[in-house]
Amino acid sequence: MSEALRKLLNESNRQQPVITPHVGVMTLHFQLYGCEDLKAKRKVFTALRAIWGKEPDLAVAETADQEALDCATWTVAALGTSSQQISQRLDMVEKAIQERIDAAILEVQREIL
Repeated sequence: MSEALRKLLNESNRQQPVITPHVGVMTLHFQLYGCEDLKAKRKVFTALRAIWGKEPDLAVAETADQEALDCATWTVAALGTSSQQISQRLDMVEKAIQERIDAAILEVQREIL
């Protein structure tokens, strides 16, 4: 490697800011009433994947109780540049889920990594 190329690479490395990504994980435990089969259960949670699953900073998945008809556990992971930003984002998502999903939220667990 030539000395000129080495200098150019060293200069470009100093210009790039260091970004430390933060991850927030929110797990929601739901109680369901009146679901007679898994198809009805999936219909209740269609908005979770359709709305929040397409957001670029979020990942949404059903993480437990997949076969149960009376409960569901969903996890939302958020990526951001600060823990405060992630907490605010998860607050917004939790509030929107409460408004749009027709199931009682029994418990919410959060962790910022």
